[in-house]
Amino acid sequence: MTRWGITIPLTGVPLTAHRELVERLPDLGYTDAWSAETAGPDAFSPLVLASQWAPSLRLGTAIVPIYTRGPGLLAMSAATVAECAPGRFVFGIGTSSPVIVESWNGGAFTEPFQRSRDTLRFLRAALAGEKVTEEYSTFSVSKFRLERPPEPAPPLMLAALRPGMLRLAAREADGAITNWLSPEDVRTVRAELGDGPELVARIFVCPTEDADAARGLGRMLISSYLTVPVYRAFHEWLGRGDVLAPMHEAWAAGDRKRANELIPDEVVDELVVHGSPEACRERVQAYVDNGLDTPVIALLPNGGDPAEQVTALAPR
Repeated sequence: MTRWGITIPLTGVPLTAHRELVERLPDLGYTDAWSAETAGPDAFSPLVLASQWAPSLRLGTAIVPIYTRGPGLLAMSAATVAECAPGRFVFGIGTSSPVIVESWNGGAFTEPFQRSRDTLRFLRAALAGEKVTEEYSTFSVSKFRLERPPEPAPPLMLAALRPGMLRLAAREADGAITNWLSPEDVRTVRAELGDGPELVARIFVCPTEDADAARGLGRMLISSYLTVPVYRAFHEWLGRGDVLAPMHEAWAAGDRKRANELIPDEVVDELVVHGSPEACRERVQAYVDNGLDTPVIALLPNGGDPAEQVTALAPR
C-alpha cells in the first residue's frame, strides 16, 4: 500500500480544533499522521487524540528526543499511545539537537550514536514486556517492567541522517526517519539503509504559486536547520557542502540576513516543495518513486486555510 502522511498538529490551528480534519483524513486518502516535538505540543498527546478521531490512521512520532525523558518514561509514553492505537503506532526516536537537549532541557548531549543504540535495545525489551536490568554504555536500568505492555509492541524507528545512523537503524530498528532532503537524495539515503527497512521522511510543502514567497520562507527554514552541525554534515555528505558554504560563513559571522540571501534558488527548490497543489503532489510522489516508503507532508504556513490545503494535497 502506498502511504501518504501528514504532520499534526498544523501550525496556527488549536489542537482540539483538529478533530473534523483528522476524521476526514482517511477518506481523503491519507494513511498516516505523524507528530514532532520541539517547543510546541509534545509528540504523544496529538496522537492520542487522533487515535480516537480516526481509528484507521497509522500514527507515528518523528521524533521523540531520547535525552529529554528517562528510558522508563519513554517506554511508558509509547506504551500508552500503542494501547490507544493497537497495531497502528510507530515509535520514532532520535537524538534531537544540542539546543533542545541542553539549552532548553538541561540535559547533556553526549555519545549520540551509543545513546541511540542503547535506547533502541532497552525499548525493544521493555515494550515486549520484559523486566529489564541492564548496564548499557550510556545509562543503566534496574528491574524496570511495564505494567501494561502493549500488544502488539510498536515498531521502532530511528532518526538518521548519515551512514552510521542509517546502518544502526537497519540493524537495531525497524526503519529510519529523515528530513531536509530532495527526491534525488532519497537514493543516496536508501543505499545506506538497504532495501528492507521502512524509510520515512518529513517533506516541507508550501502550496503556493508565489515562488518568491515560498523561497523566502524556505530560506529562513534552511538557514535555521542546515546550520545545525548534524544537518550541515548531512548536506556535505549529500554533496551540497560547496554551494552552502557562503551561507555558513555569513551565519558564523552573525549575519543571518546575508546568510538567507546566499542560499541559491535551486537549493530551496530541491528541499522545499512549492507550487500549485497538483505540482506539490507530483513532487512528493517523486520522493516515493526514488525509494521513499512514507512521505509525511509538513505544511508550511503561507496565509491560506490549512484544512483546505491538506485537502488539496491529498493523493489522487
